Parts: sequence; C-alpha cells; structure tokens
Amino acid sequence: MGSTPVANSDENLLSVLAKLEECRSSLLAGGNRETAELVSVVILELRMKLNEIDDSELKALCEAMTKGKEPTEKLRDLKSAQSQRRRPLLRLVK
Repeated sequence: MGSTPVANSDENLLSVLAKLEECRSSLLAGGNRETAELVSVVILELRMKLNEIDDSELKALCEAMTKGKEPTEKLRDLKSAQSQRRRPLLRLVK
C-alpha cells in the first residue's frame, strides 16, 4: 500500500505545523508576543486546512462563542455597577 499525494501533503503540513509551534514557543519565551500572535494565525490557517474547515464554519464557531460570552459580560457589568453603589467601608466621624 503506497502513500497517496494527499497523505504526503498532510504529513508535510503536520511537520511544518510542529515547527511553527516550536517557533511560537520560542518567540513567546523571548518576549516577542506580537510576532508569536502572527505565527498563531498561520498555525490556525494550517489547522483549518488539515481539518478541512472553511471560513464560514470558523465564522459560525466564533459567533456561537461570542453569544456564549454575552451573559458573562452582562454579569460582570452588573457586578461592577453594584460595587460602585456600595457604601464606603470607612465613615468619617466628627
């Protein structure tokens, strides 16, 4: 049973992906966060290609995750508003 061109291509992409992840780790360790984030975008793109995920599927996932965060954000805003209305812990006594 021989290797198919697709299998070889996937193996090559997996190898590149591993190297990119090493590069990202090195960049982060060296304090190059912005460059590491750019490498993360490339890693995401390769993972999407390997897993046959198209842009519309990624967009749908992001929208679903964003909707899931809204109640948390509202709760955080509510807590922030409540903390602003609290009485002061110390009161000036004359």
